[in-house]
Amino acid sequence: MSTNESAIYADRATGQVFPDAHAMVNAYLSRFAERSGNPMTALDATGYTQVRKGSASVGVNVIDDHGVLLLLAPVMKVPAGNREGLYRRLLELSLLTTSDAAFAIDAKKDEVYVRALRRLSGLDYEEFEDLLETVGLVADEWDDALKKEFGHS
Repeated sequence: MSTNESAIYADRATGQVFPDAHAMVNAYLSRFAERSGNPMTALDATGYTQVRKGSASVGVNVIDDHGVLLLLAPVMKVPAGNREGLYRRLLELSLLTTSDAAFAIDAKKDEVYVRALRRLSGLDYEEFEDLLETVGLVADEWDDALKKEFGHS
């Protein structure tokens, strides 16, 4: 059984049922665009689009084979020096400052991100909006501060 066979793509608040995760997230993106007044691009064939939040760019990823929504905002390159200090600061911030999001490091790209991961099944619009707002706000708030504190290479 694949992860999608038992998945439920429906918005609890409106009762709207979607045929798949892409249709659900596209509907949520459209609704978010209407509410925020910012134009949004629908997911591409791979399940990806980008949203701007202040100085932050948030990647919206529907990962069907894992049944998850991944929101990812780049913050900075990992600096060559004082990595331990940066890692400690990111862990401290991830305790409470980031709310439902967390800081993470992509080892292949050597880059710091703010990320939120949520199962797609049962995701309602309010959760989607909250996660998107949180990732965008945290990245927007901390990208310049962390670059100033730790430099960027």
